[in-house]
Amino acid sequence: MKTFAISALTVLGITLAGAGTSLAGDAAAGKASFNKCMACHTIGEGATNKVGPELNGLDGRKAGSVAGYAYSDAMKNSGLTWNEAEFKEYIKNPKAKIPGIKMVFAGITKESELDNLWTYVSGFDKDGKAK
Repeated sequence: MKTFAISALTVLGITLAGAGTSLAGDAAAGKASFNKCMACHTIGEGATNKVGPELNGLDGRKAGSVAGYAYSDAMKNSGLTWNEAEFKEYIKNPKAKIPGIKMVFAGITKESELDNLWTYVSGFDKDGKAK
């Protein structure tokens, strides 16, 4: 009986773990969504600042902190630290989240696209290497 209970719990755990994984974003789809960002931003090995800052190591990074990029005072003084929730709220409507920023972008509001884009951009460390 103990073996059956342990087996059942193991199967349940694997099922729940799989369900959690299916809720995560799709990095390949996120890479495709990132095409909307590429006019201004780069990510990955060799990324450099363009019209917008490079986005390596975004998860956990303080907003307005990339060396060599001329941020607006609004972004530098936002007090924001990038994480999934902040990124998703910001990218839906950047100027509403931080009034006075330079970023000109209509936003992305579709939840699945937000999930995918976050999965992609958060998948790079500060050196542009895939995690």
